[in-house]
Amino acid sequence: MMKFACKAIALSIFAVTSTFAMAEEANTLSQNGLTFSGTAALTTDYRYRGVTQTENDAAVQGGFALTHSSGLYAGVWGSNVNFGDVNPKAHLELDPYVGYATELPFAGKPTLDVGLWYYGYPSSSDSNWLELYAKLGFKEVVTSGDSFLASINYTNDFVGLSEDAWYLNATYNVPFAAGFGGVASVGYTKADDYDFSDNGSEDDNYVDWKVGVTYSVKSVPGLSAELAAVGTNIDANAQPYKRGVETGAVFTLNKTF
Repeated sequence: MMKFACKAIALSIFAVTSTFAMAEEANTLSQNGLTFSGTAALTTDYRYRGVTQTENDAAVQGGFALTHSSGLYAGVWGSNVNFGDVNPKAHLELDPYVGYATELPFAGKPTLDVGLWYYGYPSSSDSNWLELYAKLGFKEVVTSGDSFLASINYTNDFVGLSEDAWYLNATYNVPFAAGFGGVASVGYTKADDYDFSDNGSEDDNYVDWKVGVTYSVKSVPGLSAELAAVGTNIDANAQPYKRGVETGAVFTLNKTF
């Protein structure tokens, strides 16, 4: 609990100082067609595609992105991690990425977003790996203010093991009343010569899901909260792995700036 409180204080200071710095740089960047943005978050469990990356402990996360008016962008995102005995050297994930997003000239004006994401672990470089992604986003799909995002990811070096892997995901967001909203997503992972189970059943694929409620704080621009049930269908028997892949409640506080 003390560690989480210290992380919360540090994140608050970081967010405030970053906001002031960004205000000073905004005018200069806009003159060159550039936009600087960032995120800072506290979460009770860092779940990546349904699987905990912190042994179900809390995480402090943050990132920055620089976007050009042409649609090109680059950024970096980071979080603390804890893989236990699987990889005791890894404590920090630091992911640089580049991409391009553009609005397509079709009905509904969907947004296409393609790029490269590099999963980096400074103290465990053997685990580093690169992934390609493509996303297609739609707005006003069913009702006013909602959105739907379909994505596909591919790598030939899954978790640094030189294995092919694919990930498919569909996410739907819908606003409710008084700042509340809903989110639901389902994903599918398939990796060659990889066993996601812990009992030798040789499961090279699994499904992950998330269903939750979101809330946007009107009095604090960019501040939102999410409470979601996150899980997978991975066949696991032993702890702590079983607890890290089964459905659990995750609360996240996020600030964009």
